[in-house]
Amino acid sequence: MRTVDRIREVTPPPMTAPDIEMARVAQRCIMEALDHSRAATITLTTDTGEHPSVAVPPAALKLIGQMLGAVTEGRTIILTPANREFTTVEAANFLNVSRPFLIKEIEAGKLKHRMVGTHRRIAFDDLMAYQTEMRSKQATALERMAENANELGLDY
Repeated sequence: MRTVDRIREVTPPPMTAPDIEMARVAQRCIMEALDHSRAATITLTTDTGEHPSVAVPPAALKLIGQMLGAVTEGRTIILTPANREFTTVEAANFLNVSRPFLIKEIEAGKLKHRMVGTHRRIAFDDLMAYQTEMRSKQATALERMAENANELGLDY
């Protein structure tokens, strides 16, 4: 497997309250600048006091802004090529389920896959669609449980 095809999972380092606020301000500035412009240039201030300007495509700047938002919330950031395919082990780890459960979902037709010889491969887009559907079903089930508890007078 080439390095380019691997998932890059980045867990933000522990941030102090001033660091989090700085990231929030940077995100706000980036997103506001994108609202008013088609071109983007960032001016950096280095430790030596230099102020080099760097041209950045607006789409990349928007991604940086979104990543800053995720960092301020302490969320993990995962970068993966959109056309990447996962093995069943990788897909199970991504979904935080067991491999046997994942195989059952594939065999039940709930998760799309393709065969490469005798091995199953799951496209990233299919994996994300499955995850979205699974989370939606979980949320619906939790809402039903809360409604049932409320009807039975089991409010917490």
